[in-house]
Amino acid sequence: MTIDVTDWSMISDRSPESAHRTADSGAEAWRLSWLPDRRLTHAQALAGMRFDELAGDPLAVDNPAAQALMDGYAGELGLTTAQAILLLAERMVARLMPPDEDGTPCASRGHVIEPPYVFG
Repeated sequence: MTIDVTDWSMISDRSPESAHRTADSGAEAWRLSWLPDRRLTHAQALAGMRFDELAGDPLAVDNPAAQALMDGYAGELGLTTAQAILLLAERMVARLMPPDEDGTPCASRGHVIEPPYVFG
């Protein structure tokens, strides 16, 4: 897992999600692609990117150390792990859905996904 960090962006070699620096009112702020409505610090954006990489790692599912890291990263964003997972799942669904006839992406149409159900 590698996150490439520059002065203006953070990208992952394992995920389509990213973070980009903005210049809002002269203050340095970062925005995560999967949490676009929040202004974040550099450390928070990096925590969000690290969370995303761990959330996409199948080996992290049953790993207590990885789960503890995910809890910490989500906490830095003011979220629970479950909330962060749902936000990432919504982004994944939006990417997979075809756009409307007018080209509007799924995420702009107000679609909401159901929570995952576990059987067994």
